[in-house]
Amino acid sequence: MLRTIYGFTYMWLYLLYSIPTLIKWKSSTFEHVSTQERDNLVHCLPKRWAKGVVKTTGAHVTVKGEDLLPKGPVLFVSNHQGNFDIPLLMGYVNKPLGFISKIEVKKLPIISHWMEVLPCIFMDRNDRRQSVRAIQEGARLLEKGHSMVIFPEGTRSKGGPVASFKSGSFRLATKSGVPIVPITIDGSYRLFEDKGFQFQPGDVTITIHSPIEYNEYENIEINELAILVQQKIASHIVVNVELHNHSSLSLDQ
Repeated sequence: MLRTIYGFTYMWLYLLYSIPTLIKWKSSTFEHVSTQERDNLVHCLPKRWAKGVVKTTGAHVTVKGEDLLPKGPVLFVSNHQGNFDIPLLMGYVNKPLGFISKIEVKKLPIISHWMEVLPCIFMDRNDRRQSVRAIQEGARLLEKGHSMVIFPEGTRSKGGPVASFKSGSFRLATKSGVPIVPITIDGSYRLFEDKGFQFQPGDVTITIHSPIEYNEYENIEINELAILVQQKIASHIVVNVELHNHSSLSLDQ
């Protein structure tokens, strides 16, 4: 409990501390810098915040495959185990990135304003027209040089099997022509969801897979592309899925 109190206190005090920088970036036009330079400037403080929040849990984070990251904008496609997935990717992946986020996050003070600056896109999955507009805006951000992250499962697995990927968000890649970089997050649910929504230490592995270039996927049906990427991501957490299933069987007996 004390670790949880400390973690949330750190998170919100740091956000309050960040407000002057947030105001500075929101009012800046970035006229004389490239998109890459702009993103490196804007993401510096959020990256420190995200890594600091993860560290309050006592987590041990291992990142594999960083040398596979291509230059330029990419669409990161990741499984979604828990609430710490976003700070883990922000803090430990060596590339500035924004997120396609559910519309409810816009209600969070300070955080939602930082997300707009990064930039991120808010999607209302209950509004088909708004979802289409969000995909179009996300594709435009990729074309401008910003990297984005999607969680195609649509919900947190909390350590269970990787759910079927929704194919619609892959249109971000097909419309912009950027490389797709699959990411496997293994163990993030242990930091919060695993023991009653409290901050807990745990081992987390972030595996960055080889990029899938546009010329490799442009002729693949979007549903097949979603399945292909899902299988690649899920293949690196098979042991965890088996352990989860075994635990479930034990509880049922």
